[in-house]
Amino acid sequence: MSDNLEIITTSDGSHSLLNTQLNETYHSIHGAIQESVHVFIKNGLEYLAQKNPQTEIKILEVGFGTGLNALLTLQYNLDHLAKISYESLEAFPIAYETAMRLNYPNALSFPQAEKYFLQLHQSPWDEPVEISNTFSLHKRHVTLEEANLVTEKFDLLYFDAFAPSKQPEMWGLPIFEKIERSMKSGGVLVTYCAKGQLKRDLKSLGLIVETLPGPPGKLQMVRALKS
Repeated sequence: MSDNLEIITTSDGSHSLLNTQLNETYHSIHGAIQESVHVFIKNGLEYLAQKNPQTEIKILEVGFGTGLNALLTLQYNLDHLAKISYESLEAFPIAYETAMRLNYPNALSFPQAEKYFLQLHQSPWDEPVEISNTFSLHKRHVTLEEANLVTEKFDLLYFDAFAPSKQPEMWGLPIFEKIERSMKSGGVLVTYCAKGQLKRDLKSLGLIVETLPGPPGKLQMVRALKS
């Protein structure tokens, strides 16, 4: 394991990682799985699927991290017909050995969860891989600043960078200008953050911004829609 990463157990029993150098956790200490399900699946993927049913959903995730969001998206996909194309950016991938010590497959315990979690982390970087008949993964080892994003490609954005106080360069207006250009009309962005400056920046780009109840331990989250 990297010298600056420690596995911790959050309040819902699921693991997260603590970056000791930044003194920042990868997920909420109040529940890693609870947070990801609430922010990214329920208020992102499920919302989009119900609002605009489609045969294929293209997702961009900022921050692959532990692979939890990808695993939860794949779990959701097993019960639904839509094909998911999942692209994820990560500047600092965690070690495979670290990932294999995380308890997400046991905590979620859906059929073949362990096999899929293994595949998500074993998949090579910087090339698309078919994880299942309806789920493809493209992990990109690159920063968001350096990444070349196709204009109007994505239906759904999971913005899961470290907090603005720890990674302020990830939360500036130029970043969200780049993201907005990559979103299709009708596209949705979800993030755990609900800071006023973030909402003002998103509104300045013409996005419709909703402040929603947050996951356990957090008052609010944000969802933004591209009309």
